[in-house]
Amino acid sequence: MSLLTATRLAFIVPGYAISAWAPLIPHVQAQIGLNNAQLGMALLALGAGSMTTMPIAGGLVGKTGCRRLFAASGFAVAFILPLLAIVPSALLLAITLFALGVAMGLLSCARNLHAIHTERALNKRLMSGFHGFYSVGCILGAGSMSILMGSGVAPALAILTVAIAIMIGVTLSARHITDERNASGPAYARPRGVVLAIGILCFIAFMAEGSVLDWSALLLSGHFRLDAARAGLGYVAFATTMTGGRLLGDRLVRRFGDRLMLISGPVIAAAGFVVAVLPLHWTLAVFGFALVGAGLANVVPLLYSAVGRQTIMPQNLALTAAGSIGFAGILTGPAAIGFIAQWTSLSTSFLILALLTTLVARYAPRTISRD
Repeated sequence: MSLLTATRLAFIVPGYAISAWAPLIPHVQAQIGLNNAQLGMALLALGAGSMTTMPIAGGLVGKTGCRRLFAASGFAVAFILPLLAIVPSALLLAITLFALGVAMGLLSCARNLHAIHTERALNKRLMSGFHGFYSVGCILGAGSMSILMGSGVAPALAILTVAIAIMIGVTLSARHITDERNASGPAYARPRGVVLAIGILCFIAFMAEGSVLDWSALLLSGHFRLDAARAGLGYVAFATTMTGGRLLGDRLVRRFGDRLMLISGPVIAAAGFVVAVLPLHWTLAVFGFALVGAGLANVVPLLYSAVGRQTIMPQNLALTAAGSIGFAGILTGPAAIGFIAQWTSLSTSFLILALLTTLVARYAPRTISRD
């Protein structure tokens, strides 16, 4: 297996793992007997686990190397996932999800740092494509679980099958993961300079992504009175164009350069948010969310690549510092949008996101050297 193929597989694995959990949620909710509020509280533990781990993950990589951290966290994910199908209480569910979040946070750090190494080793811009393969993994994970459970396979056996596939993927890719380390570095470093700026820009991008996931269906159902099946088309359009945009992203970056991509992408996303709230027709709103996906597709990958080129902080510490700030956008952003919508309207919330994404277009090009 080549370095490039192994790195792509290293991105497929976490996407496959985390998305396989989604089809299992209704089964877990029914098995334990949780109401929506209880389930929501338990689900917060997943993000809390990742947020707890990510700030120190860079230090762990520096001491152990990407290969060991990737393998250990990947196998931990494979071990934890089947437990979710059999936990008997809300407390144990929250504890298990927290552990899964910890493992996923470490896995995310290891694969992103290895991706920076791969770009450097092959002297090619590859980060967008790698994140595209993460999205492919998400499709495969949710799809395989849905097919297995839809075919009558017991949920516990279905997720065990997924876990075995994860272990195979980790085993195949881990031997090609870089083993570079920096044992003399600190466990954590406060982001500063361009790293802090990248973190804030990632926060806005992740906030926009999470808000589309959580609120696009409510906008479509509220504005256009769509049923539940069609209300989900907004996110489907968003996810489809984001995946396609990332798979094509490296080719686009090589043709147009980082600077133009970091300007045009957020502008397209901002236009998409504006189109989505126009009270004209639901198909136009779905098209708007498709524009958001296309515009945001390559923003975070390009910013992660910029982390790999900066010299203010060690790469392992810089990536986890910026990533921790960015990941907070997924957790806190959609909640903030909900509060704004409560006091104004959901349309106003999306227009605020449009304004914020234009700020990304204004400041993101400053994080890179001139092409």
